[in-house]
Amino acid sequence: MTKANWLTLPQLSGGADLALLATRLVVGAFLIFGVWDNIVSAERMAEFEKFLTIKGFAMPGVMAPLSVYAQFLVGIAFIAGFATRWAGLICAFNFIVALVMVDAPLGIRPAFPAAALVVIGLIFATIGAGRLSVDWMFSKGSPS
Repeated sequence: MTKANWLTLPQLSGGADLALLATRLVVGAFLIFGVWDNIVSAERMAEFEKFLTIKGFAMPGVMAPLSVYAQFLVGIAFIAGFATRWAGLICAFNFIVALVMVDAPLGIRPAFPAAALVVIGLIFATIGAGRLSVDWMFSKGSPS
């Protein structure tokens, strides 16, 4: 192993698609888990609408279900690796709004999950889902 290889570990690049799959599965499941209670309970959705009202969101009756179902569908898309670049953009946008309107004033630790989801969304928007995805099957192996 050369000094450059020791430093940069190029042999690990062969696991990139598995790492992308693992990230998609974990983040997708997290997004679904995070909104499932709002989907199955009108009471929980009403609580979320009230929260958005308190935080100063316009049209909380529209924004609450829009955010919930966006996160749910993004979670499904990430898990499947379907329309992953679009899902990444939607994820990043949704959590930029969360950062600006809710999390950033609370400090770095409370804002970290939303910030991480912005970055993860941007990663998927730019590099896609990898070979272990529906997107790859549609592209016939072409990464673009």
